[in-house]
Amino acid sequence: MSTWLVTGATSGIGRAVTEQLLEGGAKVAAFGRHLDGIKDLMEQHDDRLWARPVDITDTAALRDVVEQAFEAFGNIDVIFSNAGSGAVGAAEELSDDAIHQQIALNMVAPIQLIRAVLPHLRKQGGGRLIQTSTMGGQITSPGGSMYHASKWGLEGFVESIIGEVAPFGIGITMIEPGSVRTQFGAALTIAEPMAEYANTPVGSVHRAIKAMGNLTGTAPRDPERVAKAIIDVADHYPAPRRLALGSDAYEAIQQALTGRLAELEEHKSITLSTDFPEGE
Repeated sequence: MSTWLVTGATSGIGRAVTEQLLEGGAKVAAFGRHLDGIKDLMEQHDDRLWARPVDITDTAALRDVVEQAFEAFGNIDVIFSNAGSGAVGAAEELSDDAIHQQIALNMVAPIQLIRAVLPHLRKQGGGRLIQTSTMGGQITSPGGSMYHASKWGLEGFVESIIGEVAPFGIGITMIEPGSVRTQFGAALTIAEPMAEYANTPVGSVHRAIKAMGNLTGTAPRDPERVAKAIIDVADHYPAPRRLALGSDAYEAIQQALTGRLAELEEHKSITLSTDFPEGE
């Protein structure tokens, strides 16, 4: 039996992970802005589900509820940092508030969560951190600049601290799903379109969203299978640095990495020309 802390536990992948953990006999500390999405689980598993409402962008409140969770359970084996949202629009279409909210929720809040749990994981002799990112943490597309910025920034932070915390027995994995059949698309922040972008790739994105509504509501990736893969990876040693989930994620990330390597090699002579000549 294990004990997990899950943020964004009330919907989508977070809800699926929480439910599967409880069905398997685990204990869960579940965080969500509102708890309506897991009321049924709270009633069924009130002995093993410790749920608290919290706005994780409120750093003081987040630290407080993390302290409460460790006090309630003692040791927590796995931290699943999953809360996040998306924003769509050209960089100059997005409002200042939308930019702030995207960075606050997708990057700053996970960083502060990790900072809050690390002292506890060190004290207990180790543990596992699983951070939800996205295939958009390694690829980009027009209209997603701030979403990608938040995820690329988060991945840079997480990859950096892997080496910092490994000596304490703490393993970290970044989860990079493709499009999963959840309500994520219904919660997108969509910028007001500018006429100047109507005939650009961003304009095409706006028209697709308007025509299709919740783009992830019909995605071919199964949230239950995604949840199972996330739970299973917690038992992999050593912890994989990244885990892509879904055929779309695999194909897009492979293409992006291959393209970057090819471009690096294409300009190798210019790159190396900036070194001092040998002997100088």
